[in-house]
Amino acid sequence: MTMVNTVTSSLLSYPHGFSTRTGGVSEGIFSSLNLGMSRGDDAEKVKENYHRFFRSCGITQEAFVCGKQVHGHNVMIVDQSNARPAYGYETLYEADGYVTATPQVPLVIFTADCIPLLLADETNRVVAAVHSGWRSTVQDIEKAAIEKMCSLGARKENICACIGPAIGRCCFEVGSEVIEAVLQLLGNDADGLYESKENGKYMLDLKGVLKKSLLRSGISEEHIEVIGDCTMCMPEKYWSHRYTNGNRGSQAAVIMIP
Repeated sequence: MTMVNTVTSSLLSYPHGFSTRTGGVSEGIFSSLNLGMSRGDDAEKVKENYHRFFRSCGITQEAFVCGKQVHGHNVMIVDQSNARPAYGYETLYEADGYVTATPQVPLVIFTADCIPLLLADETNRVVAAVHSGWRSTVQDIEKAAIEKMCSLGARKENICACIGPAIGRCCFEVGSEVIEAVLQLLGNDADGLYESKENGKYMLDLKGVLKKSLLRSGISEEHIEVIGDCTMCMPEKYWSHRYTNGNRGSQAAVIMIP
């Protein structure tokens, strides 16, 4: 049996992890550790995949918080009442980030090129999980998550952030409208984070944009870790929406207060 190859942060000691596509039981285009519940995969296989992924992160809970991601900047404060098992109740929250100060409540977001961002103030026991694609990033969802964490007692000087596996500058070709949105967010701080191509497009370092935004929001540089893996460059390890033209499963990222 292939081992679950979970990626973790050196800055976070709470149970957490970024999934890869290996070590699960799904088949075909979902092979093998698909954690997406709306891709068309067999529900029982996905449930087993969650079982394996969570245990690789040190999590035994079956219920967790997740929802429908809409590439916005809505961050929800949640607790045990918001948790559900895989394929639980039908109503899904529309949010791209979750914050909690409640122990034993796993927070889950899904990605397949977008950035999974995990945040924790382990001194004051507050965590967040954020789906940070380019649209959410330029809407400053990272700042919204930090503000919600602080409303629950976190302090910026204690927050550690891990930017997980996502599409890298090497592969992330975007149009001028994306660069304009980045410039609106960062101004001169965007210098060096993108380069133009002969076809009129740009290559964008979205992880760099997110890191810069975290710094501007008050997170110290030594408290920010960037996982270098590019999901599109490594299709044998990760799901990539661009690489597969959408025929794929999904990664998940999870964090929980023990």
